Amino acid sequence: MKLRKERWLQKIESVKLAKQKQKAEAKRKATPVVGDMQPLMEALPELSDLTAGVRDRKPPKRHVKAKSEPVDFCLMKQAQKHRLLEQEVAWFHEVIANPTYKANPLMAISEHLSKRLRQEEEGKPL
Repeated sequence: MKLRKERWLQKIESVKLAKQKQKAEAKRKATPVVGDMQPLMEALPELSDLTAGVRDRKPPKRHVKAKSEPVDFCLMKQAQKHRLLEQEVAWFHEVIANPTYKANPLMAISEHLSKRLRQEEEGKPL
């Protein structure tokens, strides 16, 4: 009795599996432009087989575009804010150490601002 039940369950399972395969194939055929890719996937070798023979070759360089940092201080991440503040502190120390600034701070600042305004009018960034 157990043997008959096991055979019956195997038959049911095989019928279910066949129906699932038919559904999957019909779904793949209904895919626009590409169609059924399963035969192609079965025909092509595994990726691991391909990469095993190509390990000596250098991988191609990928050009990664550096993301520009947000201009708004509120939109910056904590690390970006920290880098910006470190950079501004470094500039501040450079300005303080500048002999022109030490001699006449107001004149140095006014010259810098006038140069900056001229550059902005011409459209050239600093």
